[in-house]
Amino acid sequence: MDQAKRIELAEMAERELYTAVVSDALDQLGVRHQAMREYLRPVHPGCVMAGWARTITCSDVYHIPADAYGLEIEAVDSLLPGEIAVVGTQKSARNAPWGELLSTASKARGARGAVIDGLVRDIRKIEEIAFPVFAAGIKPVDSMGRGIVTGYNVPVDCGEVIVNPGDFVFGDFDGIVVIPAAIVEETLAIAADKVNRENHSRAELQAGAYLRDVFAKYGVL
Repeated sequence: MDQAKRIELAEMAERELYTAVVSDALDQLGVRHQAMREYLRPVHPGCVMAGWARTITCSDVYHIPADAYGLEIEAVDSLLPGEIAVVGTQKSARNAPWGELLSTASKARGARGAVIDGLVRDIRKIEEIAFPVFAAGIKPVDSMGRGIVTGYNVPVDCGEVIVNPGDFVFGDFDGIVVIPAAIVEETLAIAADKVNRENHSRAELQAGAYLRDVFAKYGVL
């Protein structure tokens, strides 16, 4: 899939879909357990992001390495337009590997957001640049001497979902879902069809129709 098509799908998802219908579409395809854990939340209001995973993995450390930021800088600089940084920290509560400057650099590269299975900082600055970030919590500590990036573009555990480079990541206020790369277009098409049926159902319910009749007609709840 070329770059223009990838960005077009990401923009369509953000504009027309929501995570609940994408999760339902994955269920319909028999691909379950693709919703990240509920503790991963948007760090400022209005966060919606859709794009292609650029995975990064971190580990805790208890010393200051000689090159504390080298691989972290390399990973962020590798981001491409339409991608989302997906950072696995092994659920660290010690390390805050993401903040304002990484968000600024990512946005400048054309990234569409970041999800950190761990802690972040600089939330007001991140909100000012309107960069969507989802995380497990907030803490003002630097990563130096607490954690280090050990790799990128490898499978990572983020929110108890295994995310592979190039998977499709979609987050909104309800949470984050991950679509395996091989079924992205099929999943989004099913989700779009369900949105259409839900729109019809909503209109008829608002007009006073009974739920049983609307469900029999459109098959969605």
